[in-house]
Amino acid sequence: MTNLNQLLTRPLRRLPVSAVVFLLVVALAGFVDASYLTIEHFQGAIPPCSLTGGCETVLSSPFSTFLGIPVSLLGALYYLTILICAFAYLEGKHEWMMRFALWFTVFGLAASLWFVYLQVFVIHSYCVYCIGSAITSTVLFVTAMEILKKFTVHGDKLSV
Repeated sequence: MTNLNQLLTRPLRRLPVSAVVFLLVVALAGFVDASYLTIEHFQGAIPPCSLTGGCETVLSSPFSTFLGIPVSLLGALYYLTILICAFAYLEGKHEWMMRFALWFTVFGLAASLWFVYLQVFVIHSYCVYCIGSAITSTVLFVTAMEILKKFTVHGDKLSV
């Protein structure tokens, strides 16, 4: 537990603005995608899905909600959290918020893997918007891990 605590609390050296902006752009794309699906859900509509043709099957499956909440809304909140943390870092150098956002991408990746698994092995149908979100979550995770690897302070020296 001590090692996990140290890993989660080690400081970051100053991140390049370009890396944070990249996170913002990717998180914004995910937020738009998830928000669109959420709006469609509450309007009782299924978005057009010409590439895969399975959006209706996926988005109307029992797996499209969790405790009555559309999973797309949970996804939108996930992406919004990443956006807020990245903006807070850019505006006020709130390092703890950036560190939280970077580690939070683990949950986004885990959720995406679960939903891709469901589409492939349980529902046997594919939603292009859901696959787009999974790609977005994966890009956020890979980017976050690279940032943590390159910019985490280890002891008295910086990881480079």
